[in-house]
Amino acid sequence: MNAAPGKANRLAGEKSPYLLQHAFNPVDWYPWGQEAFDRAGKEDKPILLSIGYSTCHWCHVMERESFSNAAIAQLLNRDFIAIKVDREERPDIDKVYMTAVQALTGQGGWPLNVFLTPALEPFYGGTYFPPVSRWGAPAFSMVLSRIADLWRTRREELLSDAGKLAQALKAYARGRDSAKPPQSSWLDRAFEAFQVNFDADSGGFGGAPKFPMPVNQGFLLRYWARTRKKEALELVLRTLKGMAAGGIRDHLGGGFHRYSVDGGWRVPHFEKMLYDNAQLAVNYVEAFQATREPWLAAVARGTLDYVLRDLRHAEGGFLSAEDADSLPAGDPGGEKAEGAFYLWTETEFRELLGADAELFIARYGIESRGNAPVDPQGEFEGKNILYESKTLEQLALQFGMTPARALEKLEWATQRLLEARAARPRPHLDDKILTSWNGLMISALSKAHVALDEPAYLSASINAADFIAQRLYDRSSRQLWHRFRDGEGAISGMADDYVFLTQGLLDLYQASLDPRWLEWAMELMDEAIKRFADPGGGLFFTAEGHDPSLLARVMDDTDNVEPCASSVGACNALRLAELCERPAWREFALKTLDRFGELLEQRPMSLAQMLVALDWAHGQPSRVVIAGQAGDEKAAKLIAACRARFLPHLQLMMVDERNRPMLARCAPFAAGLPGGPAPLAFACAGNACRPPISDPAELQRILATP
Repeated sequence: MNAAPGKANRLAGEKSPYLLQHAFNPVDWYPWGQEAFDRAGKEDKPILLSIGYSTCHWCHVMERESFSNAAIAQLLNRDFIAIKVDREERPDIDKVYMTAVQALTGQGGWPLNVFLTPALEPFYGGTYFPPVSRWGAPAFSMVLSRIADLWRTRREELLSDAGKLAQALKAYARGRDSAKPPQSSWLDRAFEAFQVNFDADSGGFGGAPKFPMPVNQGFLLRYWARTRKKEALELVLRTLKGMAAGGIRDHLGGGFHRYSVDGGWRVPHFEKMLYDNAQLAVNYVEAFQATREPWLAAVARGTLDYVLRDLRHAEGGFLSAEDADSLPAGDPGGEKAEGAFYLWTETEFRELLGADAELFIARYGIESRGNAPVDPQGEFEGKNILYESKTLEQLALQFGMTPARALEKLEWATQRLLEARAARPRPHLDDKILTSWNGLMISALSKAHVALDEPAYLSASINAADFIAQRLYDRSSRQLWHRFRDGEGAISGMADDYVFLTQGLLDLYQASLDPRWLEWAMELMDEAIKRFADPGGGLFFTAEGHDPSLLARVMDDTDNVEPCASSVGACNALRLAELCERPAWREFALKTLDRFGELLEQRPMSLAQMLVALDWAHGQPSRVVIAGQAGDEKAAKLIAACRARFLPHLQLMMVDERNRPMLARCAPFAAGLPGGPAPLAFACAGNACRPPISDPAELQRILATP
């Protein structure tokens, strides 16, 4: 039985939206900390460590089924010390115990439930446990009873197993000792691997569930820019088109959902994450630069406009996520269901759109019985997920009108449906602000401004960077904080915070040409190496390693839905070495590539962002320095010439009399180039530059020459 809402437990004093979701459970929860560890030792009890995040569907299910259940809570409170962790607040803790559970079971995910000794060593774990045995998984109460019994009767075996696993984790954390310098030819081999694993029917890689994996598109675009192999660009465009047409995209409000539960992008897991939308916006923006196809720009704008509308904090930072679950419309006392905010019946379309309903129904594949091809929980029965069933041209032909007229009608219908959807109960909003994910969003907005010439995007990017500078950064100590919520910046920044923000600042510098962002990026690069780099050179550990409660200081070695810190850090170091004439940073990046060499050779698809670093290291980076006055019309045309194409290795700089002193601290060579009465462009590689160029067409021609 489920307990009625009772008194608050210890989590009520936390800031994390996820922990607060468990603040009225009958479970005697502790946050991660010494109080819980001491009690486990004093009472000689094992620990249940439960890790999740606030927009996690199965975390909600387990909270409702088990952690709100009085009988299960009684078992937990009697035999265990229960600790809750928000994986988005503490990715360092999550990484340690996710690695352990993957080693034990061969799989992972959230919620993550791990059983530990009082010394915090794991000995058993899993993900979602149902309240009764089903789907081949044991009931959670059975698991609790069995672990408690083993703790009483076979403790020495558990402690021995835990000790061995802890040692294996520590050995894994010390890994990457070998070095194998990767070769540029490995980029060709990596592309061949992507070709072999490509889904020719729907785009993307792998089967169900299918994740967008923006890092893959990022590498393939750069491989195309390097080789001009049209096959590489085709993989990107087919993937981006498949996602843009599928149900994984919110066709009314913009933005993308978390992933597709099927292999065809049709049926999404409905949560929306800031980091997905930031990186996908970059994919569409860069593909637009490469092709100039308007639909790519339109998808990018819709994605960014969604974030600016629904995920922007009043002070300029960006919030983390929106949930998959929400209350059904018209049933405030009901139970939350996945996708309730986004799903439609055919009847609703007809009532809202009247005579124009048929056009919309044809466009988005609406069916009277519902159109979800995969519905494992039966939640979508009779409901429809919007996906592009027909192209605009097909629609115009079917209804005997021009594509422009069909688009006009669709835009009206979209607004009508958006108004109706706005009256529904919204999904839960995770309103914490994470430095790392904001760094990704700063990159997206900055790149969008460069490609689309949209001042609002540049303004939003600057505001987000200013927010972090004011709320999440101590300039005197160069300390970044990981999380901001409810007026408080807290939790020491981790490697992702430093390197993702550095990347964002470098992209913001490219968009604004204001050297204050370049100077801050340099600060953070130095600090990231100081705090997180391996003493043996290269690599970034997840956390600094000062927390004695962490069983091991681990690092990511995979570019997943978020790239790993080592990959982004290597890219940052290569960019900054070129911009700021700091060869030591290039050496750091090359050392990182060497230490990832074996993995790049063995499983290149798992390190797509590291492949981007390899491409940069073996490419021909170049700079264009504009010497002139900011705001000058002729200087603006020279800048536009540099931004007309997708040139991933080009870095743009501008020197004028106002910024020359600051630029001299960051990039003395560029700052030393002479100005004149008319703006000039210096195309440079290393410390050698071509004769100055004043004609934008000539500059564009030079940049187009391999």
